[in-house]
Amino acid sequence: MKRMSLTRRKAAAHGRERCQQMRRPTRPARLLLLTAYCLLLTIPVSAGAWESQTSRTLAWLRAVYFIDEARGWAVGSRGALLATTDGGRTWNVRRAPTGDSLRDVYFTNELTGWLVCDRSIYLLKTKEEPRSYMLKTVDGGQSWARVEVTGADVDVLLTRVAFTDEGRRGWAFGEMGALYTTTDGGASWARQVVPTKHLLLGGAFLASGAGWLVGAGNTILINPDGGEQPQQWRAGNSPIITSTRFNAVSFADERRGWAVGERGLVLQTPNGGRSWFRQESNVSADLLDVKFLNERTGWAVGAQGTIIHTTDGGAHWQVESSGTRHPLERLSVASRARAWAVGFGGTIIGYADDAAAPPPPRLKTPATEQPKERPRRVNRNKSTY
Repeated sequence: MKRMSLTRRKAAAHGRERCQQMRRPTRPARLLLLTAYCLLLTIPVSAGAWESQTSRTLAWLRAVYFIDEARGWAVGSRGALLATTDGGRTWNVRRAPTGDSLRDVYFTNELTGWLVCDRSIYLLKTKEEPRSYMLKTVDGGQSWARVEVTGADVDVLLTRVAFTDEGRRGWAFGEMGALYTTTDGGASWARQVVPTKHLLLGGAFLASGAGWLVGAGNTILINPDGGEQPQQWRAGNSPIITSTRFNAVSFADERRGWAVGERGLVLQTPNGGRSWFRQESNVSADLLDVKFLNERTGWAVGAQGTIIHTTDGGAHWQVESSGTRHPLERLSVASRARAWAVGFGGTIIGYADDAAAPPPPRLKTPATEQPKERPRRVNRNKSTY
């Protein structure tokens, strides 16, 4: 009986060993699994989604700007002016400050903001009347005052405006290589000389003063101090041989930047714009705007409702669903978790990624709401009374 038990135990142990060997993957199988795992790690994954927001207008929205994740503005044709205080869940149509088209909006804080206005050439009353002007608010959009920027250049069409240094330094630019700067918060504007006569469509300026401009005619311009010395503006080295149109530019810091343009064009620079390298966008539609939060995270939008997103500095661009075929003109990014894009026909879409948002802080229970300690019950001997 003992011999038989020993034999059975050996047989059982041998059987378990054979089963483990059969379950263990062969070396080629292990290599295949490892390769698949590495490939999965290189694919950028976006947990967020874009959803349509109700704008209550059919205006062609040309620009959008958010001060933070809650407060934002959108502007467009025929003086369309919209505002939200809840991240776009509800948009309120404000009274139009002008009947002219609004091309851009920029707020330096919750009270001070700027609008770039464009008069139709068919509505101009005299030849001396400027085609473009700006409106400024200092009370959060309750009232707007007109500001003349172009001076004697009455035919210049302005396209964009941007500010740094808490709103003291600003730039406005547009047709014919026109660039105007202010160092006193917009009280006065002066034209800067730049080495191009092409239409300027996009600009990026940092608090340090460094600036970049892009536009039609394969235009890329660089200035390390943002234009305080006009002779500092110089042309960047675009790798595109044929004439192309750059629509927007965004810089994460003084070295790393991206420019986008027609036919899905994306360029990246690692050295402040001295040299540029092409990235694969995976789309062929015109890209109209680009925004980067840091050296890794960025979005670009464009024609046919195109949206692309990267989380590795553009090494991989992922196409995202926008839910619309309308062209998306402009983009505003408040954080990794919140972004917005606007376009034709009153289109507003918002991006939300709750997984990327930081968890809300735990609120401490006020002392008045803390549970009171119940008095301890003491059993007394009746004989003590």
